[in-house]
Amino acid sequence: MHLRRARHRLVIALSLGILPVSSALGQDADELAKKLANPVANLISVPLQSNFDFGAGPGHDGFGYTLNIQPVIPFSLNNDWNVITRTIIPLEYRDYVPGQDNLFGLGDINASLFFTPRQSGLGGIVWGVGPVFLLPTATSDFLGTGKFGAGPTGLILKQSGPWTVGMLANHIWSVAGSHDRKDISQTLLQPFISYGLGHGVTLSLNTESTYDWVADQWTVPINLALSKVFKIGEQSMSFQIGGKYYAEAPAGAPQWGIRTTLTFLFPEK
Repeated sequence: MHLRRARHRLVIALSLGILPVSSALGQDADELAKKLANPVANLISVPLQSNFDFGAGPGHDGFGYTLNIQPVIPFSLNNDWNVITRTIIPLEYRDYVPGQDNLFGLGDINASLFFTPRQSGLGGIVWGVGPVFLLPTATSDFLGTGKFGAGPTGLILKQSGPWTVGMLANHIWSVAGSHDRKDISQTLLQPFISYGLGHGVTLSLNTESTYDWVADQWTVPINLALSKVFKIGEQSMSFQIGGKYYAEAPAGAPQWGIRTTLTFLFPEK
């Protein structure tokens, strides 16, 4: 009798989609979390990243919000190679622009292609290289560069047990665009480290450091976050929340922030 009741409760829980991914339908939450920590994993994901930034503007009382829609889609080229597309589509709000009303609109779109071997290399090293493009799609001069940019991008990482350690980098030069806007020569360095705590929970730390070679200026936000893989019905998802501190930034830039990310995951069946 007790066994029948337990089975009945399990069937109800599965039908409502309230069990964790690792219990429901045999999908391992820790494996999904590990793939999510790898920017070039063979996993379709659609992160909706919300950035709430504070302490901006001349009086350090301004607020900014950016929603980054960041689809990551892998394609198989052949038995040896994959290509991973990573696109960042920013929707931005700013209330700290001197002499202007609050701004809301689309920013410049950033698109990267990573060509990566299907099998990890010596020592379990995963890597990918390719081009990155900056598209001048901003609806306001303040929200974008007015320039079309391009350059190289690359990534290298190693996953060992619960640990993921790696670096993503790119450099973008302006190659076309409005003549009355300044040229672009900008480097991104993004070292990252994460640790899987089990049950689909991951603690991560990274910096998204950019260096503007034209303005001779660093921008260095440090991000610490905690994420959890879960499932609603048949849909695998991840939610992340964390804090951001700007260790270095131009005058008038935000000083700290909060980041949340809701990611829709589409693992291979």
